Amino acid sequence: MHITVAGLGVSGSSAARALAGLDARVTVVDGGDGDKQRAAAAELEEWAATGSASGTGGAGHRAGITVRLGDGDTLPEGTDLVVTSPGWKPTSPLFTAAAAAGVEVVGDVEIAWRLRGPDAAAWLGVTGTNGKTTTVRMLASILEAEGLHTLAVGNIGTPIIDVVLGQGKDGARPYDVLAVELSSYQLHWAPSLRAHSAAVLNLAPDHLDWHGSMQAYAADKGRIYEGNTVACVYNVADKATEELVRAADVEEGCRAIGFTLGTPGPSQLGVVEGLLVDRAFVENRQKQAQELAEVADIAPGSGTPAPHNIANALAAAALARAFGVRPAAVRDGLRAFHPDAHRIQHIADVDGVTYIDDSKATNTHAAEASLAAYEHIVWIAGGLAKGATFDELVQKSAARLRGVVLIGADRALIREALARHAPEVPVVDLDRTDTGAMSQAVREATRLAEPGDTVLLAPACASMDMFVNYNKRGDAFADAVRELTARDH
Repeated sequence: MHITVAGLGVSGSSAARALAGLDARVTVVDGGDGDKQRAAAAELEEWAATGSASGTGGAGHRAGITVRLGDGDTLPEGTDLVVTSPGWKPTSPLFTAAAAAGVEVVGDVEIAWRLRGPDAAAWLGVTGTNGKTTTVRMLASILEAEGLHTLAVGNIGTPIIDVVLGQGKDGARPYDVLAVELSSYQLHWAPSLRAHSAAVLNLAPDHLDWHGSMQAYAADKGRIYEGNTVACVYNVADKATEELVRAADVEEGCRAIGFTLGTPGPSQLGVVEGLLVDRAFVENRQKQAQELAEVADIAPGSGTPAPHNIANALAAAALARAFGVRPAAVRDGLRAFHPDAHRIQHIADVDGVTYIDDSKATNTHAAEASLAAYEHIVWIAGGLAKGATFDELVQKSAARLRGVVLIGADRALIREALARHAPEVPVVDLDRTDTGAMSQAVREATRLAEPGDTVLLAPACASMDMFVNYNKRGDAFADAVRELTARDH
């Protein structure tokens, strides 16, 4: 087949290598022609078998892979299938041309699903507006505690197509089960995916510029439930996730399993007196509840877990229990799990003030969950709003705010929401977008804070106006806090 791969990112490059390795003739197209794209193209060419270079203007050819830079709109002649990277919009001219030519467009997740062998590992899928990566990593930790050979894959950074094609090769032990993080982009392009069990953690407006509407965004998230065989896990507190379960076409016998921060009903997991309990995967759901773990077992040593991380743990436990994991493995897996950096990460305590880095809170839904975890907060917020509005977030969080420090290009949107809904809260508006602004932000937040308060970086915005990514933004916050401690000592 002649397969066109759209995009030279991690997933696109991975798909190109995998497909060329299966003797497909691959053309990779990308609209960019800068240093980043040329480096990725060179990496692909180095991987491919040696051949003579041909073409100019950013094009090169090596044994089955052609890279075309600077033109991501034109469908290469003779294309039989288009494999897209997740970020490419459905309205892209390349896909319009493919539709006109009767050529199917799918994503790398769909290709991975189609290429699974007869004894392939089961997939436990996780999606949602926020919490996907944490939940998938919790799930993988629980599965490992059960003694299963597993891996966290997909949108989490490990391309699933590489894992699927590598299973059992060169004497490697095949995986028993995969914990698969799936974005709305990936689900949009994966029409035949059928998971063992799957969870939608929550739904809030995000990526609407890509999907076109909240309805389309929710529908793509809901694709994760299609064809589930054992369990569709939903959030009792988020009725939209339950509606997606109701709308899904699942296998006979597949069950709807809820998770809740309150006392669970039958077919739910929840919390009772500091314990995570299961009333779904027990013999008598009406009268029995199985203790799984203590709330304190969730990332032990990092303080009281935030409510949304308790919810993430319950979702991970539900998927693990659907796969037959024992209660003790849920406890042991949660104890062994350590959150990634920049996700409710404790940085330091200075003069009675706690400093928390949640730079990963890049939208209002994530910031709301972060703000709900602390009683008295000096909030550092701002960046690129991505079309978001902040009135609801400020209304819900106003009573917790001791003060606010605003940074970034779209900080005025948050300032205006604060003026409307929390006019008594002191606000420092830093009129600068250089990376050094974070040090000043931390100093201003420290000035506003009182002993017992939390200085919380939960920007509710993307970082690219000031930083390369949210990791660099979080690093700058941590460095600024350390400057405080160094100066005090």
